Amino acid sequence: MTETLLQPMTRPLEIDAERLLRRIRELAAIGADGATGGITRPGFSPADREAQAYVMGEARRAGLSAAVDAAGNVLVRDGVPAGERPALLLGSHLDTVVNGGPLDGAYGVLAALEVVQCCAEAGLETPYEVVAAAFANEEGALFPQPFWGSMALAGRLTDLPKEPTDRHGRPLRDALKSTGGNLDALGSAVWPVGSIAAYLELHIEQGPVLERAGTAIGVVEAITGRALLTVTIRGSAGHSGTTPMEGRRDAMAAAARVVLAAEGISRGQQLCRVATVGRLDAEPNTPNTIAGTATMTVDLRDTGPARLDAAERALRDALRRIAAQTGTDISVTALTHSAPVATDQGLRSAIARSADELGLSRMALPSGAGHDAQIVAGIGPIAMVFVPSIGGVSHVPEEDTDPAHLIGGANVLLRTALRTLDAAPRHRPDLSTSHYLEQR
Repeated sequence: MTETLLQPMTRPLEIDAERLLRRIRELAAIGADGATGGITRPGFSPADREAQAYVMGEARRAGLSAAVDAAGNVLVRDGVPAGERPALLLGSHLDTVVNGGPLDGAYGVLAALEVVQCCAEAGLETPYEVVAAAFANEEGALFPQPFWGSMALAGRLTDLPKEPTDRHGRPLRDALKSTGGNLDALGSAVWPVGSIAAYLELHIEQGPVLERAGTAIGVVEAITGRALLTVTIRGSAGHSGTTPMEGRRDAMAAAARVVLAAEGISRGQQLCRVATVGRLDAEPNTPNTIAGTATMTVDLRDTGPARLDAAERALRDALRRIAAQTGTDISVTALTHSAPVATDQGLRSAIARSADELGLSRMALPSGAGHDAQIVAGIGPIAMVFVPSIGGVSHVPEEDTDPAHLIGGANVLLRTALRTLDAAPRHRPDLSTSHYLEQR
């Protein structure tokens, strides 16, 4: 029988479970808050830079090459020149929301590192270059450009301000430079269409579906689209005790109606899967003053492009009615529009077969959260693997996954990567001559 990377003549390749879990623990200490138990590691912050340095250090100690591109993405390779080979890219992100958890993004990066390291340790000669990526600033918690790193890689960072700043007005240029990036050379971080044979991202589900179903592996069918809007309401500030109710232009009262209108678009009208007002800032924000302005975010999500567009139109119509009813001025600014993305059917099948071979139960499901994968989909086929989240929670200190599920998901990622390599066109190097059995 011809030897393949997936089914060698010895026992199948597996990730080093102890090494993976150790790295997850050590990375979780970076940006940790002892008081809350959460992790705060926003993109381009000192804690984020420390996390990047940790991953690069682990990679280099394993004999791999690790470098930062102009956009601040960490890229880990086995050190073998790519030549004309496209890449099998795996990864996620290291940055977190404020007071987040230890696994969102980080788990996918460390599992990707594990796959690259396992392939290198086994001496595999692969038709594709296997690369692990830690994409910069996926969350956008500090610098308000989520998916920064993957958008740069996909050539989608367009219409940027000449000098982008964070939410406090501090320049991105200096923060990016401190990571090893270069704002003036972002073009060098772009990967052209065809340079990626496939992109695989392993992630915790961040929801309750897998846990409730008692299922170990989620095969993601599609990644939700998202419209993130900033709504600014301008009324008139005044004394809360001396200003009659009649004739008030209360920005906070209008904001309350906007919150309910956004909820109704999903819960009542069912125009999109979910709708959320997650941030609300009022001015002057004092107990005895009518709010003169209120600024809020509205987050609309759905896996259907037409439904997402319909939900946004409905919201804008509701805002016009609320403005007329309350005597306020309401403006809308689109912060992010990300289209829903379907995952690749062939890669989904590879994930399913890998889970079956490992004896892990699986089910198909959509991703309700956005991921770097949907950005990379612009330049190559993508797929995602989910593992259960305990309690279905994420972006909070309680975010957690059973270690057995973490290990199982990483092994599914490895086997899917090997299956993808085995399926490469046969004009690539002959896999039957691989050095799989040569243990370094």
